[in-house]
Amino acid sequence: MTQIFAEDGKVIPVTVIEAGPCPVVQVKTPETDGYTALKLGFLPAKEKELNKPDAGQFKKAGIAPCKVLREVRVESAEGYSVGTQITADVFAAGDHVDVSGVTKGHGYTGVIKRWNQHRLKESHGVGPGSMGANSSPSRVFKHKNLAGQYGVENVTIQNLEVVRVDAARNAILVRGAVPGVKGSIVMLKTSVKA
Repeated sequence: MTQIFAEDGKVIPVTVIEAGPCPVVQVKTPETDGYTALKLGFLPAKEKELNKPDAGQFKKAGIAPCKVLREVRVESAEGYSVGTQITADVFAAGDHVDVSGVTKGHGYTGVIKRWNQHRLKESHGVGPGSMGANSSPSRVFKHKNLAGQYGVENVTIQNLEVVRVDAARNAILVRGAVPGVKGSIVMLKTSVKA
């Protein structure tokens, strides 16, 4: 994340996202697959880093291998063919996007950090409290807020504004924070709520 200044002098917190170039590896159509979608690649890779099915897709398309392979549903696949490069200029300043990614991992955490619970007195030690009924149902119900693994979840932040697009550097500046650590892979889609 960083910040930029608007023309009126206000500070805008932004996340800089590298967006592309993403070659189209496969075009899916209703006739062949039952729906319309584009399969996109991102980040160059060596062929030995890929498994055989992925390497075969790139070989069939005649495209250099990529580390990331994602499918994106589209209204119409007209104008797209295998090998077409999709760059950051598909978005413009003022557009709204949904950003999906995997959140930071926090390891095994307690209920205070994981569920924002408050602590009790620190005099004689306190347990987690009542866990459930005694003889019936004789178990703890699912989804009780207890300590456990926190983070590393798929999260989508909706309706973020695109502040600036730098097509020369393939960078998109989005207002606010997005899920994940620095260098993680995120997916940008046109917002469903805008």
